[in-house]
Amino acid sequence: MNITRENVDALNAVVKVDIAKEDYSDKVEKILTDYRKTANIPGFRKGHVPMGMVKKQYGKSVLVDEVNKLLQDALNKYLTEEKLDVLGQPLPRPQDDINWDAEGFSFEFELGLAPEFEVNLKGKKAITQYNIVADDKMIDEQIERIQKQYGKLVSQEVIVKDSEITGTFSNEEKEIDNTVTLTLDKFKGKATEKQFLGAKAGDVVTLKTKGLYDDEHELMHALKLGHDDIHDLDIEVNFTITEINERELADLDQELFDKLFGKDTVTSVTELKAKIKEDAEKQFVQQADQKLLNDVTEYLVENTKFDLPAEFLTKWMQTAGEKVMDEVQAREEYEKSEKSLRYQLIEGKLITDNDVQVTMDDIKNHAREMIKGQMAQFGQLDPSDKELDDIAARVLSNQDEARRISEQLISQKLLAVYKEKANIKVKELSYEKFVKEVYGDK
Repeated sequence: MNITRENVDALNAVVKVDIAKEDYSDKVEKILTDYRKTANIPGFRKGHVPMGMVKKQYGKSVLVDEVNKLLQDALNKYLTEEKLDVLGQPLPRPQDDINWDAEGFSFEFELGLAPEFEVNLKGKKAITQYNIVADDKMIDEQIERIQKQYGKLVSQEVIVKDSEITGTFSNEEKEIDNTVTLTLDKFKGKATEKQFLGAKAGDVVTLKTKGLYDDEHELMHALKLGHDDIHDLDIEVNFTITEINERELADLDQELFDKLFGKDTVTSVTELKAKIKEDAEKQFVQQADQKLLNDVTEYLVENTKFDLPAEFLTKWMQTAGEKVMDEVQAREEYEKSEKSLRYQLIEGKLITDNDVQVTMDDIKNHAREMIKGQMAQFGQLDPSDKELDDIAARVLSNQDEARRISEQLISQKLLAVYKEKANIKVKELSYEKFVKEVYGDK
């Protein structure tokens, strides 16, 4: 067997594989001999079928199978030994006139080669790394939410701004009849709020569904209708008030602290505020890190320039997926996936250059910590090592889950590289200002 390569250019090559008779003849002969021992052909005893008849009936199909196996094995071995970094898979050049009666065969494959490039993390323009802090306003609002959640309901005669109102939405035509508890701040307009203020149990408030809530999902819940029914819904509904309550705030005492965090973990309002700040800022770190990861990824894709074997990849995409595509469809698919492919190559280069590695121990430890956190949410604060190991083993037996954790850890390690080596400026701000700056929310 002989394998040669011709480089068309820096991104494309053609590999030619020549297979001689001696490469496959012994294997084909052995398979046909085994066939002869087991073949059931009318008129002949088992094991006594003439070899010529076996070759006539099975010879070509066995030959084709063996040559194809040899071809794939040889090609894979060649790519590994030559350390060729290929994109996609080798594409066989069409051959409609293979003479399977010949003693040797030649096959050609097109290769798309990965480009060579360098990644520069130190761009001229600094990328912002946000340090999000929980300010006093946020902490006070969170404390009030906690007090409301654990507070008592006190009956009221009339509706005021902060009332919790229980009642039933109804509309005969649409067969709406749904009892809910709501607060006035959920409604979109001040005009709706005014209709409720001063109302008593037994009063009926008529509302227009169009523009009642900012979020259609709120209206779906209120009226107990499906998404299709809610879309562009413009009708009147009646809301019959059955109960009006005020939420009396819970006292900030040791009983509440113990309910929230466990016995004697927090013993004062000062400690409560510190704990809320600490927990909130842990969550903010994750959000800020994800923003940084997204921004560095975008920067790298936009500023790391290299060519790709676009024509080869378009051709490869025509048959690579479950559904065969024509040339136009494949080109559209390539254009949609080009950015992702570029980042995969950049990420691979960064992983190699910075020796980023994820071991099985890393994956197991991450799974254990993830499971430990989930168990804590359900009150299991001190699971045994055996419990954690057993659950982690079950989780990691799922290859998709193990791969997901591995990719997550690689992202974390790359993020550490970015923080160390990229041109980054740190900006400290409150969560409210972060949301406004990053997402444009007011």
